[in-house]
Amino acid sequence: MILGAKNPKPATTFDSLPLFDFGVLGFWWSGQSDGLKLPRLGFQDPPENPVTMPSSDNKGLLSPIYSFGRSILSPRREQVYSMAASPELGGGRETELELFEKQVALRFHELASVSSGGLLSIDWMRKLLDAFMSCHEQFRVLLLKNKASVLKAPLDHMVKEYFERSVKALDICNAIRDGIERMRLWQKHLEIVLAALDSKQRVMGEGQFRRAKKALTDLALEMLEEKDSGSFFSQRNRSLGRHNNSNSSNNKVQRLRGHSRSLSWSVSRSWSASKQLQSIANNSVPPPRANEVSATNGLALTVFTMSSMLMFVCWTLVAAIPCQDRGVSIHLSFPRQFCWGPALQLLHERIIEESKKRDRRNSNGLLKEIHQIEKCSRHLAELVDMPHFPLADQHKMEVEQEVQELAMACEAFSDGLDPLERQMREVFRTILTCRTEGLEVFCSS
Repeated sequence: MILGAKNPKPATTFDSLPLFDFGVLGFWWSGQSDGLKLPRLGFQDPPENPVTMPSSDNKGLLSPIYSFGRSILSPRREQVYSMAASPELGGGRETELELFEKQVALRFHELASVSSGGLLSIDWMRKLLDAFMSCHEQFRVLLLKNKASVLKAPLDHMVKEYFERSVKALDICNAIRDGIERMRLWQKHLEIVLAALDSKQRVMGEGQFRRAKKALTDLALEMLEEKDSGSFFSQRNRSLGRHNNSNSSNNKVQRLRGHSRSLSWSVSRSWSASKQLQSIANNSVPPPRANEVSATNGLALTVFTMSSMLMFVCWTLVAAIPCQDRGVSIHLSFPRQFCWGPALQLLHERIIEESKKRDRRNSNGLLKEIHQIEKCSRHLAELVDMPHFPLADQHKMEVEQEVQELAMACEAFSDGLDPLERQMREVFRTILTCRTEGLEVFCSS
């Protein structure tokens, strides 16, 4: 039993409760009186003027990767998706399904309420993974508690399809762990730059500037974004804004790769993150029909919710962290009829807007700390390129200011990358364990 669960309330009609309150989530849902029982969780036709979560600055709707075609409520628009549609559905199970949906909505509402400065930071990404693992554990428990329903059609097909998509998510986890390893290499170069330009330790002279310039050049080579090929490093070398196609630069990249703790990446060179996301999206579970919700005692809603969450988390990871052939061009759409739909849609739109900013279009990743490193390293590269000694006071102040900002980003890497990698390993194990236990249920039937 999930902690905090309340005793199930008696069945309520639309006449007795015309306004559906999602309480802590901060928005309301109205109902129409037609004699049907009001589901305490589920969805129905949206009202003409619903009050929803505060919208972002984004005005238009984004093109979805998949279209829901006809309304998910047609042709039976008078019907309501209800977890209490089946008389066999016990109050205890109904409460657990409610709590799962509300937990998803609450966790992602918290993530969506973060300021623009905190969005896509390492700390925010860790909260995202924590929310995913918490909800996924509840999902696993719900499946194991309802084995009889899982083994029956149509829920058996839905669950098996989800497990197939989760295998693709495991590849995403491996690619993200490789990306974290790549960022550790960047951190080593940052530490060299900070040590060379530490004015508190020594007077900044020509030797220190040469050392810092070399480290910044090596960092730029490491931060080349993959664009045209499927290899881990791009063949189009761009060092601090200057194109360099010489063989010596390519050889340097190969030497730098040797510093990695792992010489064999866990995904092949031809693997593509964007294609993997496209594959997951193309096979996503569509919103369940009313008869499917009734036949599965509401569990079809649970599978759809988990599938949508898995897709969003994978997409966000690829958008934020360096990996092969990454991209955010895959647009998703989340039905607002679900209590968690507005939060996911808002987050998706905010991340898309972040990727459209001029200084983020060719970034290695939308992670806040990556943006800080790219910006500071470019400015520092200009300041250490052919300086005049002795340094002018203004020049020295500019260098010290950029070094301070770079030190903050480096500290964020130092404090956050290890916990982030541990969470990625835990996400991998969480998905794998759920799939293994689920397949064992099917095999033992």
